[in-house]
Formats: sequence, C-alpha cells, structure tokens
Amino acid sequence: MARNDPLRNFRFRLEIDNLAIAGFSEVAIAETMVEAIDYREGTDPPHVRKLSGLTKYGNITLKYGISIGTGSLDLFNWHAAVSAGQVLEQRKRITIVVQDEAGQDKTRFVVTDAWPVKYDPSDLNAKGNEVMIELLEFVNEGIERKN
Repeated sequence: MARNDPLRNFRFRLEIDNLAIAGFSEVAIAETMVEAIDYREGTDPPHVRKLSGLTKYGNITLKYGISIGTGSLDLFNWHAAVSAGQVLEQRKRITIVVQDEAGQDKTRFVVTDAWPVKYDPSDLNAKGNEVMIELLEFVNEGIERKN
C-alpha cells in the first residue's frame, strides 16, 4: 500500500491575478467563520435556536524579505493605491498554491476580491543582524480551497 503523507507547509507560491509572485517567507491564512445567531420565538421551548449568520473571511498576511536590487515595489504600490482611495479598482484575486516535496502543485487556496489594508516595514536595529522583513495584510471577500 502506498503512503499518503500530508502536505508540508514550507513549499508554496503565490499568484496575484495570475502573476506568479515569489520570495515570501510566510503566508498566514486566517480562519473563516460563520456567525451563529441566537433566536427564540415566544412559543418555542425554553432554549434558543441557532441560525446561521454572516460569513467572515479572515485576513491574509504576507511576509517577505526586502532584496537589494531585485526587490519589486509592486506590493507596496498596490497598498499605496488603496491608501489613495482606489479600492474598487485595486481588488485582486490571490491564489496560494501548496506544493509537495517534489515541487508539484497539490492544492490551492483562491482568495477573491482581496486588497491590502496594512503595510508594515521592518524595524531597524543597528545592533541586530536580522533580515529586513516587510508585512502586507489583505482583507478579502472569499476563500475557497481547490485541489
């Protein structure tokens, strides 16, 4: 019988509107939740019923190292455009592709209508030797898992 090992979380790539974007050290996909609403009518038994409420899609957080000479400003400029009020024009589809150890695509998380809400450049410390990491956080209106 062949082994069916789970996927590891260290092989992935990102596509933003079908453009492959590489070089991320971390991608965090926050949880998706459906709110439960308590409801009771006067003639109901003495307990509440649970109804489904709104679905909330968690934010996506990207962390990446700043590269000398090869660093692109595309993600920073995307955040800057949203900051300038161009939210409707700047919504994009983000696809997070998880790969197996051989580098073959195995599953995808498709994030719809995403736009950046937070940009955090790395702290600087003259006594440190850490890599300079930028953080970009996105809100979205849907996360779907596809195989």
